Amino acid sequence: MCGIVGYIGENSASPILLDGLKKLEYRGYDSAGIAVFDGDNVKVVKSKGRIADLENKLAETGDLAGFVGIGHTRWATHGAPTDVNAHPHKGGSGQVTLVHNGIIENYIELKAMLETAGYVFVSETDTEVLAHLFAYYYKGDAVGAMRKVMQTVRGSYATAILTADAPDRIIAAKKDSPLIVGKGKGENFLASDIPAVLKHTRECYLLDDGEIAILTKSDIAFYNASGEPLHKDIYHVTWDAQAAEKGGYAHFMKKEIAEQPAAVRDTLSPRIHDGRIDIPELHMTDGEIRDIGKIHIVACGSAWHVGMTAKYIFETVAGIPCETDLASEFRYRDPIMRKGDICIVISQSGETADTLAALREAKRKGAHTISIVNVVASTIARESDDVLYTMAGPEIAVATTKAFSAQLCVVYLLALRFARALERLSEEEEAAQCAQLLKLPEEIQALLALDGDMAALAKQFSMANNVFFIGRGLDYAISLEGSLKLKEISYIHSEAYAAGELKHGTISLIEEGTPVVAVATQEALFEKTLGNIKEVRARGAKVIALVSGEHREVAEFADHVIHIPRASSMLLPSLAVIPLQIFAYYMALERGCDVDKPRNLAKSVTVE
Repeated sequence: MCGIVGYIGENSASPILLDGLKKLEYRGYDSAGIAVFDGDNVKVVKSKGRIADLENKLAETGDLAGFVGIGHTRWATHGAPTDVNAHPHKGGSGQVTLVHNGIIENYIELKAMLETAGYVFVSETDTEVLAHLFAYYYKGDAVGAMRKVMQTVRGSYATAILTADAPDRIIAAKKDSPLIVGKGKGENFLASDIPAVLKHTRECYLLDDGEIAILTKSDIAFYNASGEPLHKDIYHVTWDAQAAEKGGYAHFMKKEIAEQPAAVRDTLSPRIHDGRIDIPELHMTDGEIRDIGKIHIVACGSAWHVGMTAKYIFETVAGIPCETDLASEFRYRDPIMRKGDICIVISQSGETADTLAALREAKRKGAHTISIVNVVASTIARESDDVLYTMAGPEIAVATTKAFSAQLCVVYLLALRFARALERLSEEEEAAQCAQLLKLPEEIQALLALDGDMAALAKQFSMANNVFFIGRGLDYAISLEGSLKLKEISYIHSEAYAAGELKHGTISLIEEGTPVVAVATQEALFEKTLGNIKEVRARGAKVIALVSGEHREVAEFADHVIHIPRASSMLLPSLAVIPLQIFAYYMALERGCDVDKPRNLAKSVTVE
């Protein structure tokens, strides 16, 4: 959430900054701005709304001319999305210009101190406090001032700073919020994420917490939290910039739904050889796996739904007790972790603030940590004992689709690997499961043909005020994801319930015409769920039933039936989620919503 870009070199800064900000739109924002040194002063133009609004304002005021600048997209935390609250912010008497991602937790006390010292505030933001605080400490020594700021503030930040007395450099630092430096020839770049600089360079440095960077057009210098010079290795980006473009699709979400067969294939294929699961990144021996006491899974949002699915799978397939926690709850409940416990953290970005904090809590308590992430060399990946990458490629739409599917595949692989170590799986059974896993891409590809059916259902139900999802077991876990997809991009109120809980209160919400999506793919639970379908139908619900195989009898009690192929019960979530994603997409389109950038949401949630 929020995005930072910076440029210094021999080219015009404004177009590069604007282009970089557009590449970061997926992070979520409600205002944008840039600052450029024009040869005399650092000029700032900023606007609430989209980058297009900023471009219109630049057209009115005149483009900012200069060769060094910083830019920002803001997602409001302190203060409403307004022109005044947008970044960049000025500090001191204007000699400091700053952009910032994150939250300064002690900003109120710092603001009081700075006001007493004579500093005047014009915005409601915690970021302006950071700008004035840097000006307060700055006496010409940029690294020294940045160190004092870092020692004074509490919270999370990635920041970029220009100073009027030395306009030939950009000062940057980070803690708990991502920041990368791009190395060019005669020019250098700064950004929250690699796509913002990939058009210009594939040579990047990944800043770690507590590190400071000073960029000039010909050099990049790094310092640790003590102010000592630091050597950093270059990270060479290997993925294609075209992967982050729409490729002819109307929306990134639609493109990413269509990319799921490839994401699943690329995640599974390298880890299956000759009918055996082979995960070289997992550095646990069979003995260590047998000694696992409990699996703790922590995640947020859709990744938490993967974790909910994983709980059923690990306990059923591997026979290991498993708890799944929301990361924001795990980190504050003083979780009990014993010798032999492992903690699996799941995050698309690898930068999710609560999940990162949960990872650190698990490590502090002695658990072996395994991360499932999509972004190579992200903070969670770097801090985990083992990291299993999902090979989904860049995911731009805020609502995750292909990363979710790839995460499920890693769960399957881990469950089977654990089951083998625990001798719960014969060689023949493992080979059969591997064969089914390798069929998933083909089966998902076939389900994409439901596009027209889902579009037709969306036309019928798009004006609904409430939509409920029900399911049991693994179907309940996928119901949670289907409901989230619908609510986050169509803005329809939607909830998912364990079908067995209907009679404990939820059924009172069902009235004539209420759409209910009943996920009933698990053969062992089908009859029970069918009973729940009858209950809601008797109270006037319009039922959309999602079943595996034929199950012709369900047509008698459902208004619409969606069929997915029969498969191993463990793998059915990967198939069931596809039509639910497509349904949500078309519901959002029918309602005229911004599919890729839903209101109030961000792709990478890097603050609590």
